[in-house]
Amino acid sequence: MTFLEFTEGPMWYAAATIFSLGAAWRVIGLLRFGRKADLSVPRASAAVGAVKSQFIHFVPRGSFYKSTYFHILAGYLFHLGLFVLVLFAAPHIIFINQHILGFGWDPLPRWAFIIAAEAAFAGLILLWFRRITDPVVRLISDRDDHISSWLTFIVMLTGCLALAEDNDSLRALHMLMVNVWLIYFPFSRLMHAVTFIFSRGYTGAIFGRRGITP
Repeated sequence: MTFLEFTEGPMWYAAATIFSLGAAWRVIGLLRFGRKADLSVPRASAAVGAVKSQFIHFVPRGSFYKSTYFHILAGYLFHLGLFVLVLFAAPHIIFINQHILGFGWDPLPRWAFIIAAEAAFAGLILLWFRRITDPVVRLISDRDDHISSWLTFIVMLTGCLALAEDNDSLRALHMLMVNVWLIYFPFSRLMHAVTFIFSRGYTGAIFGRRGITP
């Protein structure tokens, strides 16, 4: 077994299992907290508030725009760029077809891939720059925040290097870092990619029940 076969075979399945079980464990832990009993008569629907909160907070309110535009812009560049790369880059579609779903779809043209990659890199670098320069964000950031940022950056960088698909060493290096990232994910703040849905929904349900826009 070559190192590439190991990273795309046994190590990949082990990392995917740890990722799935760890993420499920974190989500179940959140759900087990439950909620306090409602002692007042509801003024509106908690369910509607929970759903509304998932969407309205994707755009900052006008009064906060000036103080958050940098973070919002960088965040969208990174997250949307990464989303496009993961699901629509040709090598990823081939991997998903062969190792996960058993089917694929049309990939991005190369020019769109380059734009998405540049957006993702720019967004991640800007977010980390804000983390180390903004006094408040720097104060509340810890080792996990920096490890998550740098590990994601390395995964993306090795992914660009692995575009030379005839080089097995670069492909194996990228797959190794992907596996490390998957294992680290459930036990770090990277988990916010999943838990934000529950936190927004919970807050939205509380305010929605009170008849207030969450």
